[in-house]
Amino acid sequence: MNFIRKTVQALAVLWMTLSGSVRAQHDAPNSIRQPLEAYRNRALQEKLFVHVDRSFYVAGELLWFKINYVDGTFHQPLALSKIAYLEVIDRENRPVLQTKVSLAEGGGSGSLFLPTTLASGHYLVRAYTNWMKNFSPDYFFEKPVTIVNSFRKLELPILKDTLAYDVQFFPEGGYLVRNLPGTVAFKAVGSDGKGADLQGVVLDQNNDTVARFRPLRVGMGRFSLTPADGKQYRAVLTDMRGRAFTRPLPTVQEQGYTMQVEEAANSQLRITVRASVPGTSAVYLLTHTRMAAIQAMQQPLQNNTASFLIDKKTLGEGISHLTVFDASRKPVCERLYFKRPERRLAIEVKNTNGALSTREKATFELSTTDETGKPASASLSVAVYQLDSLSTNESGDVLSYLLLTSDLRGAVESADYYLTAQGTDVAEATDNLMLTQGWRRFRWEDVLKTNALSFEHIPEVNGHLIRGRISHSTTGRPGRTLSAYLSVPGKHILLYGSRSDAEGRIQFEMKDFFGPKDIVAQLNPRDSLFRIELQNPFSERFSATRLPVFDFTPTLQESLLAHSVPMQVQNAYYRENLVRYRMPTVDSVAFYGKPDESYRLDDFTRFPVMEEVFREYVPGVMARKRRDGYHISLFDLPHKQFMESDPLALLDGVPIFDMNKVMAIDPRKVQKLDVMTRHYILGPLVFDGIISFTTYKGDLAGYRPDAKALLADYEGLQLPREFYAPRYETAQQANSRMPDLRTLLYWNPSLKTDAQGRAQLDFYTSDQAGRFRVVVNGLTPDGRAGSQQSLFEVANVIK
Repeated sequence: MNFIRKTVQALAVLWMTLSGSVRAQHDAPNSIRQPLEAYRNRALQEKLFVHVDRSFYVAGELLWFKINYVDGTFHQPLALSKIAYLEVIDRENRPVLQTKVSLAEGGGSGSLFLPTTLASGHYLVRAYTNWMKNFSPDYFFEKPVTIVNSFRKLELPILKDTLAYDVQFFPEGGYLVRNLPGTVAFKAVGSDGKGADLQGVVLDQNNDTVARFRPLRVGMGRFSLTPADGKQYRAVLTDMRGRAFTRPLPTVQEQGYTMQVEEAANSQLRITVRASVPGTSAVYLLTHTRMAAIQAMQQPLQNNTASFLIDKKTLGEGISHLTVFDASRKPVCERLYFKRPERRLAIEVKNTNGALSTREKATFELSTTDETGKPASASLSVAVYQLDSLSTNESGDVLSYLLLTSDLRGAVESADYYLTAQGTDVAEATDNLMLTQGWRRFRWEDVLKTNALSFEHIPEVNGHLIRGRISHSTTGRPGRTLSAYLSVPGKHILLYGSRSDAEGRIQFEMKDFFGPKDIVAQLNPRDSLFRIELQNPFSERFSATRLPVFDFTPTLQESLLAHSVPMQVQNAYYRENLVRYRMPTVDSVAFYGKPDESYRLDDFTRFPVMEEVFREYVPGVMARKRRDGYHISLFDLPHKQFMESDPLALLDGVPIFDMNKVMAIDPRKVQKLDVMTRHYILGPLVFDGIISFTTYKGDLAGYRPDAKALLADYEGLQLPREFYAPRYETAQQANSRMPDLRTLLYWNPSLKTDAQGRAQLDFYTSDQAGRFRVVVNGLTPDGRAGSQQSLFEVANVIK
């Protein structure tokens, strides 16, 4: 019996040991997967896609845009951030145009006038939210456009005939390791920003040829290399003109890890991990698509090699990351894999007119379906414009951006190729792109941190945030726990309050803040030793994207003139129609709502001094003069007693802290007086009631704020501009002698298809004959994206 009992106890201990070991092996991959999922929940990734009406403009034209706002993982429309920032920046990263755009229902739209002060050149349109400023500017949307100023002489730079090639090498997985076989991808770019066709050889220090390589497509290719003991390597490249130059290869690590990914049978991927690190027993592989973890696996190293198999069906569409961790859960290798999407929005554009002539009504029927042919309701943006020799091929549609370029670093040449092209080289060309431009939207150091993440910029969930800082005027030290006020002078009483934190930072949440405004930011005069500075709301960090040097072929001068004249004609004859804005519906009630008491002074006997006004017909306001000047108390109606402190006094929304100045206001310039006879809370600030004076014009009637106050012109959210296009519905309209030289015939940023996936658009052609292009981008509520282009001809009618 004792033998049996001991045997059972031994087996129990063994079972517990083995089960604990199995559980530990099962939990180990989860210990890598779970931090990523937790990070994704804490650090929501946003994406913006901007559809601009064209890619080529002349100064004096309007640039129209539509912003799609989606989450970064599933690409479904978001409703978190309410503001997008859009800029046009030049080659030196200097913003030449900036605007703030209201976001609603997963997007927003607007326009920018391209002034004739702009220099001719290539520019970058970029867009982001306040929350996106917490992350690298490489996450921002970017699209290159060309603007030519036909009113200025083209001052083209002298292009030097130099070997200005940017050549980079990228070992698969991240590193070259001594005596471990690896794959090295390369990318060669010329001064024009396009992929360069270079031939190359890899030489060691003895000038022995180790490998030869040449790009497969747009300057990208690969070669195999196993770094040998005692060897150092360099690459010698030769361009199409026979000019040679040398570039170093990445440093070879003496110890480390490598990974290789290759296609396997049964629609699988084989990931081979090799290590030359002593004492390494196992490695882990984590697979995720846009931070959504797919699976985490563990494999032991046998002969310093581990192999993983992944079913490609488990991967999400678009770009997935394959990350290798060592036994201590430290990331050691990573590379990207692209899965061509099957789930997409199909858009069909049908011209119901057939042949079209000038000043004729054009009708197009649009239909949207999913990948199975089932009708899908979608939100579309549509542009119809004339093609000429200056027009570029439209690339960078919403599908290729969301699933490809937004998750890669740098510009991707002909991005739609990787989603639509057919042929034997497409898979390898796509994988070369993954090897050369791979990156991720986070740092593993942040993911694996045990302490809570902190972010400097918060989402603007209700409106634009104006941020600033309070500092000592002399020492510059931060002003802590000080009350700050920001007002917008006018008849619509707007006031915002804030209290500074330990770093002196303040912020004001501006809801429904549209158009250019005068703002006044100030502190209480008792804090006169401090000053307020407002921060630039636009990001001052820039991505690594570099625009090519601007060059303009002289043979295109005639085409430029043909493009410039219509712009000038439209601005001369239709200027009033081009500056029509749609005023958004905003709450016109004062920030404090309905006042407890309101007096229109024209309804009462006019008195020359404010003290008599209070005494005669505003019984809830008591003004008394003491040794230090006037003090005002409001009657607290709920508690049936006068409040102790001075109330918040406003003149056209601007606080006046000196009650003597309040009593000096000329009542004859005041149209209305509102009184809040109760305690009022404004953000972190509390007041013993409010007295608010409104002048007839809302212009402060000569009152000048305190000298320490910050007065500034501030641009609020962009006012929506109406897209103007004439209609020729009658014979009189069709025969009008007013010239119509529009090259942009139609722009609609928010065309929606119905439940049957159908929509119709109609417009009238202009006096311009030629070929026109229809460009459509669309997105469904469940994240399907798609685009379509169509061409049609317009014939000239001789009258």
